[in-house]
Amino acid sequence: MKRVKTLILGGGLSGLSAALFLGENADYLILEKDNTAGGYCRTIANPVYVWDYAGHFYHFQTEKYQKLFASMVEPEEIVYSKKNTKILYNGTLIEYPFQMNIHQLPKEDFIECLYDLYTKESKDEYSSFLDMLYGKFGRATTEKFLKPYNEKLYATDLQLLDKDAMGRFFPYADFDAIIRNMKGNRASTYNDEFLYLKKGTGYFIDKLVEKIPQDKILYNTTVKTIDIENKTVTTEDGEVYGFDNLISSIPFNLFLRLSNNIEYQELSKKLSYNKVLVFNLGFDKKSPNFKKEHWIYFPDKKLNFYRIGFYDNILNQDKLSVYVEIGFSKNDQIDIEKELKETLEGMKKVGIIDDDMKLMDSCTLVMDPAYVHISNTEKATVENILQELRKKRIFNTGRYGSWTYNSMEDCMTMAENITKTIKDEA
Repeated sequence: MKRVKTLILGGGLSGLSAALFLGENADYLILEKDNTAGGYCRTIANPVYVWDYAGHFYHFQTEKYQKLFASMVEPEEIVYSKKNTKILYNGTLIEYPFQMNIHQLPKEDFIECLYDLYTKESKDEYSSFLDMLYGKFGRATTEKFLKPYNEKLYATDLQLLDKDAMGRFFPYADFDAIIRNMKGNRASTYNDEFLYLKKGTGYFIDKLVEKIPQDKILYNTTVKTIDIENKTVTTEDGEVYGFDNLISSIPFNLFLRLSNNIEYQELSKKLSYNKVLVFNLGFDKKSPNFKKEHWIYFPDKKLNFYRIGFYDNILNQDKLSVYVEIGFSKNDQIDIEKELKETLEGMKKVGIIDDDMKLMDSCTLVMDPAYVHISNTEKATVENILQELRKKRIFNTGRYGSWTYNSMEDCMTMAENITKTIKDEA
């Protein structure tokens, strides 16, 4: 058996950040199942187009991480953008978020949304995410956009989600703010301004990897079992690693399944989440109608995709380069050929492409899991288990490791806080 003070499962942003904050002289080892680091923050190698695992953009809220990012990435590689996002509603482009811009809707829809907003029945407590939408925004706004869009995104019944399933990332707005926005006060969201990299999100991952001694990352190493009580991890190739501290950034449902705890294994089957099929598509010319938008939301259930992002508009390129996102439940079987056909037909229908454009290259990805479902029934159970594990010096971190909804900066913050705990209690 090999022994290490801190064993890190997963070499994505969370795992790499933990290694960085532990320090290069610390006794740690990263086990990464793939042949490269980065997880979902990787960039796919392509000679013409810049493609990630769907859109991953940097919108730092703290000066500390802004400085860290700036210290690791050359200034000329950074693209600064003010977000230009739209919703395509019945052929009309309106500003995001929908609930703050109902005045941009056709007259009848606007009056209906405004009336329902004014007469809505608010509550002190809401029983679900869907209940919260109706209570805070009224029937019309909920049924025209919030309900259909989020059903496409999460691929689940919204009544099963906790009222705060999206946390601070959901663009809440009270009646006064919505009315004020009708006079031109631009609605603000958490990512109004964002940073991107000319070489893709993965370029920052490359910079993180450069900071980590390469003998402290084992690639192509898949975890087989996790013995919580004896503090060991066994890999598919038969190696056993003992640890004092375990930092796990692998999906929490996978962690539970790999553990030697029967109750945890059973819970792993019950945790709910969706999968997202991502098409990265590159064409021979720009879109005839969408030359400035960064991404667009599509609530129409007749379209299979819920969001399309435009890499070419962010990077000021002369050929259409997009990521297309399609949501599925965790047990769905995905017919990729069928979905691609529907995607191209849908893109033509809404005017993103036309008959003169040629698809030059593509890359297909399935993110599994993609969005975890913060449910009414499982939220407290997950939180209790995470606390139990922390007492055993097992720290689950990151969006998937801690089974939450957060940003890349949040993942880095969580990783740093864990390393502080490990150092303080050493």
